[in-house]
Amino acid sequence: MKEKLSLPKGWELKTIGDVCVSASSNVSQNKLADDEGDYPIFGASGLIKKVSFYHRDKPYLSIVKDGSGVGRITKMDAFTSVIGTLQYILPKENIDLDYLNYSLMSVDFKKYVAGAAIPHIYFKDYKNEPFLWMPLPEQQRIVSILDEAFSAIERSRNNAEQNLKNAKELFESYLKTAFENKVHGEKFDSLDSLCELIVDCEHKTAPTQETGYPSIRTPNIGKGELILENVNRVSYETYLQWTRRAVPKSGDLILAREAPAGNIAVIPENIEVCLGQRTVLLRPKKDRLVSKYLAYLILSKEVQEILLSHSTGATVQHINMKDIRAFKIYDLSDLKEQKAVVQKLDALRAETQKLEAIYQQKLLNLEELKKSVLQKAFNGELITEKLQIL
Repeated sequence: MKEKLSLPKGWELKTIGDVCVSASSNVSQNKLADDEGDYPIFGASGLIKKVSFYHRDKPYLSIVKDGSGVGRITKMDAFTSVIGTLQYILPKENIDLDYLNYSLMSVDFKKYVAGAAIPHIYFKDYKNEPFLWMPLPEQQRIVSILDEAFSAIERSRNNAEQNLKNAKELFESYLKTAFENKVHGEKFDSLDSLCELIVDCEHKTAPTQETGYPSIRTPNIGKGELILENVNRVSYETYLQWTRRAVPKSGDLILAREAPAGNIAVIPENIEVCLGQRTVLLRPKKDRLVSKYLAYLILSKEVQEILLSHSTGATVQHINMKDIRAFKIYDLSDLKEQKAVVQKLDALRAETQKLEAIYQQKLLNLEELKKSVLQKAFNGELITEKLQIL
């Protein structure tokens, strides 16, 4: 906000500290185990539980002051509380709570965050942020304009998210149709018999460095493709040690055994990688099985359900090697038909990825639009009756 703004009569440029106060909570989450009641208490991730007490009998704002989500503002209901990792933000007299909420949403709190291990933010650091003050009726008029604008943006966001979901489900339906006859029947081949090798990863952590050979971990295994952004890298010596049982080649597949179990990717040409933790290397026999056909087959919903039905682990699903080796493929098509299926699915996937990219960009644009609307509001530009949004 610029201090040289030409403001309407009665409007003033104040600070956040002029119009609200902060209050701390002394409640620790680990002390709530035995407390039961009717009043919600919240943490940074949302509702924790209902307890026997409340701190605020009127609506208020909370801000995350420590840890994940630091700086996030939330409007809270009356007769609720927050734990000590959040703070209360309470408006002073003649300050509309919704107007204060929108004003704080326009603040870039990141510039006030300190602490590497546990980020934190304090009221004393951001209380001098500019605040566009106006008489209460004008605050409420601005809130009405912003409510309408944000409601329109939210409707568009919901539509974009639904369209994005539909695009993803569309490709899943293609996979189901392509492989619906390959997961049940009488005649089958085990994955062990269809592959030259199936090799588990080293069960230890590789020393990493900034440059070197990519070490493929489960976050690097997408839906058919490797994700090399932010990949861990290892030295040549580590690469040699970790590929002593098998050197991954172009056309091999890497399967995630857990976190998330079931993802699989084909190694592209002209790249040398080694297996990171929780991964398995599969090398199909070239005269029996097309690599990408197997990848698409494993990514189909029904096959995922079969694989994961054998998984173990209470909190993290884990696929056993014996189940991978014994996995059955029924009525395997010949190579010509497999290649035709892959070609068709590649084309369909390219189209659905285009749709996904469009809707992802739409969501990003809507977030930018929200920022733009808030900027206009608190630069004194919402003087007119209506704001054209969409």
